[in-house]
Amino acid sequence: MGFLSGHLGSWTGTNRFRLMPTDEPHAADATAAVSVAAGGNMAVIAYTWSHPADGAQEGLLAIAQDEELDRLVAVWGDSWRQDSAGKALAGAIADGVVTVGASYGGDWQWTITVDPSDPAVLRVRMDNVVPQSAATEEHSAGAYWAMATELRREG
Repeated sequence: MGFLSGHLGSWTGTNRFRLMPTDEPHAADATAAVSVAAGGNMAVIAYTWSHPADGAQEGLLAIAQDEELDRLVAVWGDSWRQDSAGKALAGAIADGVVTVGASYGGDWQWTITVDPSDPAVLRVRMDNVVPQSAATEEHSAGAYWAMATELRREG
């Protein structure tokens, strides 16, 4: 679980949220607590953020290496617009940056990137990937960030 070991502890900062790529981002305070679980085999990020209309929200991302050490598995849950079940994600780590994702709603994709490359900053970005089948003149197919969080160590 060494990929987030330098970022254990409490973090505060700002989260920017937008539902669609043409929406004006909403910036609000955010927090995260990074810990280990399962005997040090999993990294856990418990986070808070605020939706512009629905208020305070919280989420949890638990990440572990798969049996194939170059692959990651994760479970993600967020209180805003998610069914009661957590979402299973899969991905990889490259140059210390964690990227996991899954499909939803047919051929839509959701990708979460955790970038711990700066020891003083924790960046978490969530991208929505518009499929070709849902592309319009206003919203082209491809990825756009829906949530971008930048946090610094508390204290």
